[in-house]
Amino acid sequence: MRRPKAQTRRRALVTGGAVRLGRALALGLAEAGFDVAIGYRRSGEAARATVRALRQRGAVAIALRADLCDAAAARRLVLAAARALGGLDVLVNSAAGFARTPLATTTPAAWNALLAVNVTALLVCTQAAITHMRPGSHVVNVGDAWARGAPAGWSAYAASKAALEMLTRALAAELRPRGIAVNCVAPGPVLKPAPLAPARWRAITRGRPARVSDVVAAVVRFATCPPTVTGRVRSVWGRRP
Repeated sequence: MRRPKAQTRRRALVTGGAVRLGRALALGLAEAGFDVAIGYRRSGEAARATVRALRQRGAVAIALRADLCDAAAARRLVLAAARALGGLDVLVNSAAGFARTPLATTTPAAWNALLAVNVTALLVCTQAAITHMRPGSHVVNVGDAWARGAPAGWSAYAASKAALEMLTRALAAELRPRGIAVNCVAPGPVLKPAPLAPARWRAITRGRPARVSDVVAAVVRFATCPPTVTGRVRSVWGRRP
């Protein structure tokens, strides 16, 4: 009688994995030998297309809908991903909110909405994921190096991304004894938001946006590095021509 085939592919959950940078990260992990679950909220059609692309790369893939602002839904997302893949080796916290909050007009509700998805959801997903992780697993958070410049009008977004970096370091210290690494990739401006004028985008990036391929490579490195590499924040800026 043949023995069951051993698990050879690693397993990753990418939140916000249906579109834009999250999609690129999911595909990069599939190409690196991961089976991949992606979380999404509204982008159902894009999520299905991403799953097809993941399967074309040889991955077991599934898309799972969840509103990460709901802590219970976030925990269910992680549980469903772990069940579908047979466990979790990597969590990539890529889902994020992005909105202006000018001092004169912002409200506590607007602040709380950004913090809920950019910070609290990361904490909840990580808390849920580690119950399915073995020593040698990884949590990779996606930050934003641009937000460190404290851009005017983006106070809540910048504060949430600063909190994400500090949370990365704090969780790395807490999870080090369990052999679970926690790191952060913080790209500069990488993909133009649809509502942003091209001229404004050129001014922000100085004509040198970060390359998606460089961000993907950094995330894959943190998803496969030795667990002793932990608590790191790696910036990824655009290259000079």
